[in-house]
Amino acid sequence: MTESSYTIKPEFISDRVRALPSSGIRRFFELISNMDRVISLGVGEPDFVTPERFSKAAFDAVAQGETHYTSNYGLPHLREAVADHLERLYDIRYDPRNEILITIGVSEGLMLALMSVLNPGDELLCPDPYYVAYLPACQLSSGTFVPVATGMENDFRVSAHDLEAHCSERTKAILLGYPSNPTGTQMTREDMAEIADLAARRDLVVVSDEIYDRLSYGMPHTCFPSLPGMRERSILLGGLSKAY
Repeated sequence: MTESSYTIKPEFISDRVRALPSSGIRRFFELISNMDRVISLGVGEPDFVTPERFSKAAFDAVAQGETHYTSNYGLPHLREAVADHLERLYDIRYDPRNEILITIGVSEGLMLALMSVLNPGDELLCPDPYYVAYLPACQLSSGTFVPVATGMENDFRVSAHDLEAHCSERTKAILLGYPSNPTGTQMTREDMAEIADLAARRDLVVVSDEIYDRLSYGMPHTCFPSLPGMRERSILLGGLSKAY
């Protein structure tokens, strides 16, 4: 068989998937992956291997037969560990029984969050530049993506004023990703507090992607749901792949 024999017909692909933009950074990553003497700074992960005790725990779990279905929420003891971790770092407590969901990375969590929040035509505000998966996740969730430009003059930090200038009667949510991929920008607690005030006044949901929270330099990381009144109107996304 030729290689093309394995390719699905283009007309079998849904319109919404065909309309999705491709990832430029992924095309570049594939292009240089087999090149010699090239140092890749393009993919958001540390340059050290996973700590040995993490790997050993995974191998031991497989050897001990921990390979079966779990609760849809994820392993109970893992959810409890996540709850303890967030409380220790940010003094915010989630109920591991029904407020923590284990996903296969933040991208899956993002899709689930947006599909759960957005109705067709609802607007999602997002600081620009943004992580490449944010736009297609919004499109697949039938939302309308509204980029809010940031620039070097403010270190690519978005302001509550800029966000509010893009609000309309269809605005449903704000998607934040700080520390930022791709700019590396961090937000001060004061910045976040102003956005929290906006969310409360406009009755908006905030989806906060904090996968880079442990890679904060020069200032402490502010966990958005830990701000007054924000726990009830925000969805926190986090994970292990960046710090560990």
